[in-house]
Amino acid sequence: MQVTLKKLDTSDALALQTVSYETYEATFGAYNPRELMDEYMDEAYKIEQLESELANPESYFYFLMVDNQVAGYLKLNVGKAQTEAMADEYLEVQRIYLRTKFQGQGLGGILIQKAEEIAQKLGKTKLWLGVWEHNYQAQKFYNKLGFKRFSQHHFMMGDDAQTDYMLEKNLQVR
Repeated sequence: MQVTLKKLDTSDALALQTVSYETYEATFGAYNPRELMDEYMDEAYKIEQLESELANPESYFYFLMVDNQVAGYLKLNVGKAQTEAMADEYLEVQRIYLRTKFQGQGLGGILIQKAEEIAQKLGKTKLWLGVWEHNYQAQKFYNKLGFKRFSQHHFMMGDDAQTDYMLEKNLQVR
């Protein structure tokens, strides 16, 4: 299995939209009403929105490629691109998704390693992310990698306020 990471730019918006719809649906579709899912995805993953995010110099997107197939993706934010106001030492892992057939193969760890690498290159000492309170599999994964809960916030799925646990990981200073 050949695994590589590809940094994305605005020309990748359509491919990003396709994998975003697929992975978000697979992760949350069974737990939310269809109309809320459609409303959220149509807004969050419209081409203009993705192009804007891809063009933001404080956001970083990567495709995880396995044997030249898109297996998943990673979105990182610093500064004002973060979804919550955070101190300067933080880098946010806003999105980390794998297509269903690529889960359970250790690939999520590769994406977190990339996040840590980017954070350290940027002089950041902490990663943070939000994980849905009912996504127990993801919570277990992050806990295994050294993330600890430090707060919570609400994520709006349409008019439904859902609780995300905010997790952080201290990085080794190099």
